Amino acid sequence: MERSTTSDTAPEKPNPSHHSTGAVQMRIKNANSHHDRLSQSKSMILSENIKVTEPVNRHRRNHSQHNLTLADIISTQDHTVVEKEGYLLKAKIADGGKKLRKNWSTSWIVLTARKIEFYKESKQPTLTNLKPGYKPECVDLCGARIEWTSEKSSRKNVFQITTVSGNEFLLQSDIDFLILDWFHAIKNAIDRLPKERICTSRNLEFKLRRSSSIELLNSLDTESKEPKPEHRKSLIFRLNYSASDTNDRNRVKSRLKKFISRRPSLKTLQEKGLIKDQIFGSHLHLVCEHEKSTVPQFVRQCIKAVERRGLDVDGIYRVSGNLATIQKLRFVVNQEEKLNLDDSQWEDIHVVTGALKMFFRELPEPLFPYCFFEQFVEAIKIQDNATRIKSIRSLVEKLPRPNYDTMKILFEHLKKIAAKESVNLMSTQSLGIVFGPTLLRPEKETGNMAVHMLYQNQIVELMLSEYSKIFGSEED
Repeated sequence: MERSTTSDTAPEKPNPSHHSTGAVQMRIKNANSHHDRLSQSKSMILSENIKVTEPVNRHRRNHSQHNLTLADIISTQDHTVVEKEGYLLKAKIADGGKKLRKNWSTSWIVLTARKIEFYKESKQPTLTNLKPGYKPECVDLCGARIEWTSEKSSRKNVFQITTVSGNEFLLQSDIDFLILDWFHAIKNAIDRLPKERICTSRNLEFKLRRSSSIELLNSLDTESKEPKPEHRKSLIFRLNYSASDTNDRNRVKSRLKKFISRRPSLKTLQEKGLIKDQIFGSHLHLVCEHEKSTVPQFVRQCIKAVERRGLDVDGIYRVSGNLATIQKLRFVVNQEEKLNLDDSQWEDIHVVTGALKMFFRELPEPLFPYCFFEQFVEAIKIQDNATRIKSIRSLVEKLPRPNYDTMKILFEHLKKIAAKESVNLMSTQSLGIVFGPTLLRPEKETGNMAVHMLYQNQIVELMLSEYSKIFGSEED
């Protein structure tokens, strides 16, 4: 029995154990260096640790993901729905508060509940033609501002979006109803979102939900209390103040208040010649009072320059001049008394026309005063042409003298431009489109902007076509 037992167990015992130990010994003996043996032993230790720690890590990761999906499913569900998309002209003019050179480009724009995405592709981004890894430029609408602007661009139908981070975008389209629809869609999206402070707090709350960590809570608490490294010097400087320093500061403040209260008024500085009256951005009657005339001298100079060398220029008043040169001319007009538009730096006639349009655009009250806007709109709606012209004439005669005289000389000039339509391709209708929103606009923009723009163009066009009947004598 003993012999049979040993014979039965003897071959069974060495087989598994000898095979496994032999395999390990062969691997160790075949190792060429001590580094190999360490790497082999290290890999064995790692594999053993993974079995223990892997379920814990997987559990924590699943736990955080579970919290994120439950907490954020409502807040993120609606933000991915596309509310509007289409083509618009886009120009980014500021990045984080830093001004950028304006460069217009056509973009496919996608509006969701919280953001806008700009795509460079000529097709819809939902197709498979986008390159792998392509990321569109995004604009967070939370806390953003949207407003119409005519100062940032000479194009018509331009509105600006300014984000909390300091980014500024211009969007434009020549189609009135299209750009108006986009403006209201983006404005409604911004109005539905919380304000800036709420957005910031929700971002912090989102981070807390994702981390589910007490350490992050502590770090956020210390970050809010402890100063950043760059502010430590100013904090130390403030802490060094004693009670006597506080009294000194109060005395300095009181002296500054007395100094400010005794400073000369703007009128006194203007009378002494220290501050000159501005031409751009001033009320029309103030400019005329200062120059002791009823038509600003700058308007006369621009009209003479255009009639001297611009009547035959293709697209006169429609083509935009160089904005930097126009701003330079604006500065010269505001700072210097003498202006020579025949100087070589103003040789581009589009710079002169651009400056003239900017002058009328920057008037605090347009050439057609605000109180007359609705009356002109009602007059242009009259069906009978003779009655319509008579009504327009009656309103024009009620205008203040500076407005009437400036309007008369300007429309007489534009009539000469339209007479050369076969050469410069500027008809009365084209001039109405260019000058309508510049000369005539409501005091407060309403939802009827597209309709108002149509009436603005028609009023200018009618006054050009019937110039002699509106500005001429009654016998005519």
